[in-house]
Amino acid sequence: MIEPVSHVEQRARLWSLLGDRPTERGIPRCEVLSTSVQDGYRLERLRLDLNGIELVPALFVRPLGGSGPWPTVLYNHSHGGFYDVGKHELIASAPYQERLPYAAEFTRRGMAALAIDHWGFGERHTDSEMHIAMNMLWRGQVMWGMMCHDSLRAVDYLLGRDDVDGARLATLGMSMGSTMAWWMAALDPRIAACVDICCLTDIHTFAATKSLHGPYYYVPGLLKHASTADINRLIAPRPHLALAGIHDDLTPVAGLDIVDADLLRYYAELGHPECWSLDRHPVGHLELPVMRSAAMAFLERHLRVASS
Repeated sequence: MIEPVSHVEQRARLWSLLGDRPTERGIPRCEVLSTSVQDGYRLERLRLDLNGIELVPALFVRPLGGSGPWPTVLYNHSHGGFYDVGKHELIASAPYQERLPYAAEFTRRGMAALAIDHWGFGERHTDSEMHIAMNMLWRGQVMWGMMCHDSLRAVDYLLGRDDVDGARLATLGMSMGSTMAWWMAALDPRIAACVDICCLTDIHTFAATKSLHGPYYYVPGLLKHASTADINRLIAPRPHLALAGIHDDLTPVAGLDIVDADLLRYYAELGHPECWSLDRHPVGHLELPVMRSAAMAFLERHLRVASS
């Protein structure tokens, strides 16, 4: 699919709001710490040089059989206050997710996946989230911008692997990982498909509720320049599935209505109404079995994965 030319300018505007970021390019350096087999897939524990500041621990999983190249998912871990978990969520689900970890879901369907520890999480939990965010602001950085930078560089790493099919790259996540999924798909046109679960938050509606989010979430000046629908338009016409709970405080129904109406109209204007879907479920901040099934069917369809 060919995306609208205006998306280039809009992406540049968003990046300008995300603060100062490292400038290194090329394929990130990788150290393979270990390789093992567990739960029917091969697991690589990695250390990636994504930002030139601190090395980023990562997990890469792939099917046992064959050598690829595989369709691959950039998996974005959630928050939940589980600062010591991070990337480990790929191989051991969070309490609000289905019990079968995504690593097993992906690999048994013939897909690979990468998960990294974001700033302040997993093996990078060496300081408080608030302290990290405040210190970055002093340096002209934005925590969310630095997190997006690491995710972007993780894509660079994936595209440098011979066993990854760069034409079949998706991103998926829940909660904080959901927000990262739709931001990354918006910022990086190399991502072919996006699944976000329980955090498609219309930022203007959320701000009106006078609720608070974690400090990672706030981008200076964003409300003046873009809405959630504006950001998500940058994904179109690529396939995008959003899964939301109508009782989730992070996704007020009024905000979901705004985003859904905008994207329904925009995808139709681009001639691909079938590529946008917002599925709502009678649940709070929780992944239901029907939501997991929808996510996996979506990835199989749009990454052209043969059903197992």
